Amino acid sequence: MRARGRSGGRRAAGGALLLALPVTAAVVGPLVTDPGIPSDGMPYALGDGHPLGTDALGRDVLTLVLRGGASALGVACAAVALAVAVGGALGLTAAAARSRLLDDLLMRPVELLLPLPSLLVISVVGVGWRGHPVAVALAVAALNVPAVARLLRAAALDAASGPVAEAMRLQGESAARVLVHHVGRAVLPVAAADAGTRVGGAVFTVAAANFLGLGLDPTSPDWGVVIAASREALFVQPWAVLAPTLMLVLFTVGANLLADGLLPHAARSGARTRGKAVPWNR
Repeated sequence: MRARGRSGGRRAAGGALLLALPVTAAVVGPLVTDPGIPSDGMPYALGDGHPLGTDALGRDVLTLVLRGGASALGVACAAVALAVAVGGALGLTAAAARSRLLDDLLMRPVELLLPLPSLLVISVVGVGWRGHPVAVALAVAALNVPAVARLLRAAALDAASGPVAEAMRLQGESAARVLVHHVGRAVLPVAAADAGTRVGGAVFTVAAANFLGLGLDPTSPDWGVVIAASREALFVQPWAVLAPTLMLVLFTVGANLLADGLLPHAARSGARTRGKAVPWNR
């Protein structure tokens, strides 16, 4: 058990280390670079005052990498946060419902979204609202809501039907109070670990949409857009492709390692929470 705990801790630490570079670039980059990226260099040039060279428009690749993370990671993280909020509310409400009919009414319509291919949904959204990051975020969130709802519903069933929840109901606590103060707290570690793994997939989906030209404007500094615009010059100016690709890889691998390292702790925390009374009168 201790060996598994230490292994999980190492994975989490390694994931956090990998996340440091892309997250720092996404947060700090827009603050230290000019919003208007000048096209003052030769296309696909190396050197000449450009540490990572230039892209097809003569823009500095380092500046593009520093400015592109805000959209590449921001859209994906916002989509996952929205999916967890909506899917979590649906899943917890369905688990705590005292009626099978209410459970079916909440979960069955959501499950209709499960078979939809992600790129098909992104394509439809991209055709109708091309260049709008909010539309892409909403599409990615909608794709993740069914899986989040099903997972959290399954994780919440034990807590919702356990002795602590029954005791709270017998003492006259409202359904909303039972749901938030006990059931929600019981599944919080599971939700956090799942969100960590889901962020990596969302980043990939957003990057794929931008790569296919279904997301942001083609001149956007977004990492996926930069990769798509420069892929034909991979052997001429490789940094125009490799630098943003490295950022995406570091983030997705780091997020998965961090979530994987936190999963054992989440399981133990959830088990402890389900096994003891939660003070609901605070």
